[in-house]
Amino acid sequence: MTVLSPDHPHPPAPARRARPALPMSSALIALIALIVFNALTTPRFLTVNTLNLNLTQTATIVIVGIGMTFVIATRGIDLSVGSLMAIGGAIAPLLFLNPALDGPSGVILAVVVPLVVTGLLGLFNGTLVTRFQIQPIIATLVLFIAGRGIAQVISGGSLVNFTEPAFSALGTGRLLGLNVQVYLMLALLAVATWVLRDTLFGRQVIAVGGNPEAARLAGVPSDRVRLVVYTISGVLAGLAGLIVIAINSSSDSNLVGQNMELDAIAAVAVGGTALAGGRVTMLGTLIGALFIQLLRYTLLVKGVPDDVALMVKAAIIIGAVALQARRR
Repeated sequence: MTVLSPDHPHPPAPARRARPALPMSSALIALIALIVFNALTTPRFLTVNTLNLNLTQTATIVIVGIGMTFVIATRGIDLSVGSLMAIGGAIAPLLFLNPALDGPSGVILAVVVPLVVTGLLGLFNGTLVTRFQIQPIIATLVLFIAGRGIAQVISGGSLVNFTEPAFSALGTGRLLGLNVQVYLMLALLAVATWVLRDTLFGRQVIAVGGNPEAARLAGVPSDRVRLVVYTISGVLAGLAGLIVIAINSSSDSNLVGQNMELDAIAAVAVGGTALAGGRVTMLGTLIGALFIQLLRYTLLVKGVPDDVALMVKAAIIIGAVALQARRR
């Protein structure tokens, strides 16, 4: 029996159990189940080539998903990422194929300039959200619609094929059997995780998403935080677009980034980041992206049409959102 004293009128609160570093979330369980299923039923699934194929396809989803995670963490959404990928992919060939920019300078500019442009377009999205108080889904819908048209104007509306080994290495270069973009994905994920966990900006992102009014009263520069996260999302979308065209050695503004916004939102939602803000997990985004990609791979190797796979992904988003609402 606990004896209460005047100095301690209330019984001590029970000690909280420490949460595990990686909880067995539903997404992780589903991912493991898919891996086991394919290991038992899909020939040559457990090979380096298959691993590289799935990780390569996952890389662009994760890279865009990192930016989407930052945006969703502030209670926003970015529907323009697919179009920004197309814009970045349309600009790059114009630079390294320009005879006046022959050599390393053309390749460097073909990486830097598209990232600057897509970053500025992300900043434009953030400005609509902060200064003009437009709902994020409407603000980013502007570039979702107009962005792909801009990409088509830049490329002349035609497929641009190219042969530039130095640039293509961004998508086809390999190290220890895995493509370069896999290592780039892991590096960006590590940096983003560090930013969220150990920096003032990361704490501000979580504060803005968790309780915007309390964050404002505490002196958090909410508008500036939102501007930065939309800019980050734009830059990472541009990088993903460069990777896609580097893999294909061609730029098609009609197809680059198509439905990427759906994949990124699904990865973030399935991974456990709260769409209402306040709970963020970059590792969950990786797990969600791996699950989305492996599900697509499983459906395709089992002969399920791609249009059905899109409906399955849409159902997964609905299920993830419903699960979050039930947990709250």
